[in-house]
Amino acid sequence: MSEHVFELRDVSFRYPDGSRGLENCTHAVRRGSRTAMLGVNGSGKTTLFLHLNGILRPQAGTVLHDGMPLDYGRHGLRRLRSRVGLVFQNPDSQLFSASVREDVSFGPMNLGLERKIVRERVEEALMAVGLLEMADRPVHNLSYGQKKRVCIAGVLAMDPEVMILDEPMAGLDAPMQRELRRILERLHANGMTIVLATHDVDFAYQWADSITVMHDGGCAGTWGAEELPAALEELEPLGLGMPRVAELYRALVSCGMLRDDSFVPRSHGDLLLQLADVPRACSTN
Repeated sequence: MSEHVFELRDVSFRYPDGSRGLENCTHAVRRGSRTAMLGVNGSGKTTLFLHLNGILRPQAGTVLHDGMPLDYGRHGLRRLRSRVGLVFQNPDSQLFSASVREDVSFGPMNLGLERKIVRERVEEALMAVGLLEMADRPVHNLSYGQKKRVCIAGVLAMDPEVMILDEPMAGLDAPMQRELRRILERLHANGMTIVLATHDVDFAYQWADSITVMHDGGCAGTWGAEELPAALEELEPLGLGMPRVAELYRALVSCGMLRDDSFVPRSHGDLLLQLADVPRACSTN
C-alpha cells in the first residue's frame, strides 16, 4: 500500500469561464495524517478537494489514489466516494432530505447495503457527532453548526478512510468549533486520514501534522506544523503570518521571560505550562 493516500502530479484545471483552478499542482497527502490546507480565497483549495473526490477531472496531469490513477468510470467513482468523504463548506449545498436520519442514510443506501447495516451505520454516525437525539428532526429546523455535523455524519455513514472538509470551522461559534475539533480528534484517533481547508493559521498550527499553503493554483510549500514558525519569510509573501502563540513565545524569549530552548509551543496550554516554570527558571539564573 502506498505511503500516500493521494498524489497530484502536475495537475491543471480551468473552469468554463476561463478562471484558473489549479496550475501544475503537485502535492501528496500522507496516509493517516492530519493535513491543513491554507491559502487566500481563489488559491485553489476547493478545486483541489473536488479533484480528490473525482467531482472534477484534471485537464492535464494525474490524480492518484493509493498509488493508482483515479478511475473516472461509474464504478470507479462509486468505489472512490465510498472511501473518500467530502464535506462542503456550506452545509445547505449538501443537505437535501427532509429529516436528519433520511439525509445521513442517503449515502450508505446508495452503496446498496442491507437496511440493517444502513441503520447501524446511521446510528453510529449520529452518535459520533452528538446528534442521535435529533435523528427525526427536520433538517431545515437545525442551526448552522448542527447542519455541519449532519453533513459529517452523512460522510461517516459511508465508512470512509479519508475525510476532506472545506472550511469546516467557517460560520461556527467558539463552542461549536471546540465540539467539531473534538469530533475530528476522535476520527483521527480511530485511524482516519483527515484533510481540511482553513484560513485560521492558529488552528492549523495547533491541530495539523502537515500544513500545505496553496497559491495561484499550486502548492507553494508544505511544512510539518512544528516547522511553521521558522518559515515566516516564506509565509509572508503568501499572505500568511506567524501563529499568534509562536509570536508571543518569541516576544517572551526576547524580553528574557522564557529561555529559547527550541521548543516553540503550539497551543495556549503549552505556553502556560512554560510560563508556570518561569519562577523556577529565574531562580536558577
